[in-house]
Amino acid sequence: MPYTSLNGNMFSFLKEGVVALRLPEKEREQFLKKYKSELFEAYGAVMKEYVTVPVILLKKPKDLKLYVVTSYNYAQKLNPKPTRKK
Repeated sequence: MPYTSLNGNMFSFLKEGVVALRLPEKEREQFLKKYKSELFEAYGAVMKEYVTVPVILLKKPKDLKLYVVTSYNYAQKLNPKPTRKK
């Protein structure tokens, strides 16, 4: 599963041809309403911070960029996850 992460925190990924973005609460709610999207579900579990990016938005790179940058900025604010390598 291809994904992007920062400091050990994943903020976007591609699963079975569907793009998911991790967004902060306010932006997530606005995104879900604006695009009539839904929270991303993987392996039967809803990923509460991730939205499913609709195909219509994938066709608008300039609009999509705003959400990708927002997702990246959100990941910057999360606590870094410790590495497992010794």
